Amino acid sequence: MLFRKRRRITPQVNITSLIDVVLLLLIFFMISTTFVTQPGIRVDLPKAAAKVNNVAQESNTIVITSDNTIFINRQKIRDVEELRTILSDLRKEQPGDLIVVKADERVAHGIVVQVMDIAKTSGFSRIAIATR
Repeated sequence: MLFRKRRRITPQVNITSLIDVVLLLLIFFMISTTFVTQPGIRVDLPKAAAKVNNVAQESNTIVITSDNTIFINRQKIRDVEELRTILSDLRKEQPGDLIVVKADERVAHGIVVQVMDIAKTSGFSRIAIATR
């Protein structure tokens, strides 16, 4: 009796589809991380030596640019009275009492104080000043 030797089949793992999935995930994360930064209003914040914990992202933000233009939550404000009205409305709508002021380092101190005073009289009891 002649027995034929069976060929032994070696198992192989096909990783072509795994590589495709990993490359797609890599491209997805590379593209999505570019949107993590806050685009929009350019402000050079002043430097501070003291480190403070990051403020929650859901807080209201007032931005004052170097040309004294005021934005609140990315909405441009025409004048101080409009700022007072918007802040009063925000305080009624949202229960949070924190507002973050991001002022360019070239902005006059008086404007920052005026904006902080309006925020305080509008009912915001906690005011944070953003620094680098």
